[in-house]
Formats: sequence, structure tokens, C-alpha cells
Amino acid sequence: MGRTSSEVKDRYNRKAYDQLIIRMPKGNKQKLRKEVEAAGYDSVNRFVTEAIEFYLEEVNKDQKNAEGKQ
Repeated sequence: MGRTSSEVKDRYNRKAYDQLIIRMPKGNKQKLRKEVEAAGYDSVNRFVTEAIEFYLEEVNKDQKNAEGKQ
């Protein structure tokens, strides 16, 4: 018997992506969603992903600058 479409997608997603679960107080999700949409993002996931990538780039720059000063 063949695999269902969702099983195939789930298998691909497990291979291709890391999953991060964020827990926050009730009501904050809706507030965040409204702010994210107002800022022009198409999803909370994209906003969080880009924020994390930006942070990691900044940390990397700071580390390189610190190494250059030593």
C-alpha cells in the first residue's frame, strides 16, 4: 500500500528542517501575528526565522570583530 501525501511531506520535512516550538502566554500569539502582518511579513514563521538569522549574523560579526582586535 502506498504512502499518503502527508506521510511523504512529513518525512521530507523531518529531513530538511529543524523544528522549534515556542511557548508564550495566551493572547500573545494573536498580538504577535497582528504586529508581524503590520510589518509586512507574510507569516510569523518567516518573521521569527529572519529575526534569528539577523541575530546570528550580528553575533558572527561581533565575534569576527573581537577576534580582529586581539
